[in-house]
Amino acid sequence: MPIPASQPLPPSADSAVDRTGETVIDRLVEANRHYAADFTDPGMDARPVRKVAVVSCMDARIDLHAALGLELGDCHTIRNAGGVVTDDIIRSLTISQRALGTRSVVLIHHTGCGLLGLTEDFRHDLAAEVGQRPTWAVEAFKDLDEDVRQSMQRVRTSPFLLHTDDVRGFVFDVKTGLLREIEPKV
Repeated sequence: MPIPASQPLPPSADSAVDRTGETVIDRLVEANRHYAADFTDPGMDARPVRKVAVVSCMDARIDLHAALGLELGDCHTIRNAGGVVTDDIIRSLTISQRALGTRSVVLIHHTGCGLLGLTEDFRHDLAAEVGQRPTWAVEAFKDLDEDVRQSMQRVRTSPFLLHTDDVRGFVFDVKTGLLREIEPKV
């Protein structure tokens, strides 16, 4: 269930500092030190080996590389709330295709998404709370399949993208790990 903009997080998640005085970011930086100690430059190019860009929701339950059988260097991964195709997603896909050689686009929404049931009221409540209207749309939706179709259509009709013939959309089931393909609008 989404948390309204004005509602605080539950007490257990409200503090960024744990009992030791460490923040979650401190722990991430420490983990990076351990990672870097054994790191060797893989000698990869920024161009994805499989020439594919994957657009997905930022939901923490989705491990895209594992779910799709991808390795480091195989794809460009572009994530946002809902996995919806916004102007910034088109920007990233345009750079991915025109500067870095991708040709295919995979769009992935998922079951149990926080944008399901959210409305533009979220944006209005946020504006009332902070005194400034967000310049972005929430892009919430009520129908997963229809929003995947809309996202496919946005990619396929963008004048900035060179390759719009291999664009496919899916819904990832967070309970089973399976993808369900969505047929595009006819």
